[in-house]
Amino acid sequence: MADPVLLGLSGALRRGSTNSMLLREAARLFGPCSFAEGDLRLPLFDADLQEAEGIPASVQVLADQIAAADAVVISTPEYNKAPSGVLKNALDWVSRTSGKPWANKPVAVMSASSGRAGGERSQAILRLCMVAFQPRLLQGPEVHLADCTNQFDDAGQLKSELYEATLQQLMDKLRAEIGR
Repeated sequence: MADPVLLGLSGALRRGSTNSMLLREAARLFGPCSFAEGDLRLPLFDADLQEAEGIPASVQVLADQIAAADAVVISTPEYNKAPSGVLKNALDWVSRTSGKPWANKPVAVMSASSGRAGGERSQAILRLCMVAFQPRLLQGPEVHLADCTNQFDDAGQLKSELYEATLQQLMDKLRAEIGR
């Protein structure tokens, strides 16, 4: 049996993003898989652009990656008490593609933020945004990585055994959800 395909989506574009680092840790703890990170550097959603030119190629690539994945992991920062505009823009664009790529897809959400709540609000809002797509959204355990810039060692691995154990539980649950 081939390794499952795991797609990671980071709501942060910054090089060295802790949300991207958290995705890579999730993939490591998930175990054997084919892991790829989706590119969220998409044009701003514009219905006039879609009408004039159709779905941008970069959006279709992302939608195809979601559809082809056995499971998706999303990590979002918290910007002004909500998920990043980059992530919301990607969700809006993908919703315009055909084929319903999110439908019945196992999805795990997590967040990394510099605040003490670790992006809890952004994660709650992201979950709400995902409802319309009807994925199999895991309800926990919740991973809210607080004080995120101090949570990784020089190799990009989590320093905290508690965070690592919680992330491991979430990835174990996501792997089991694929087989459901």
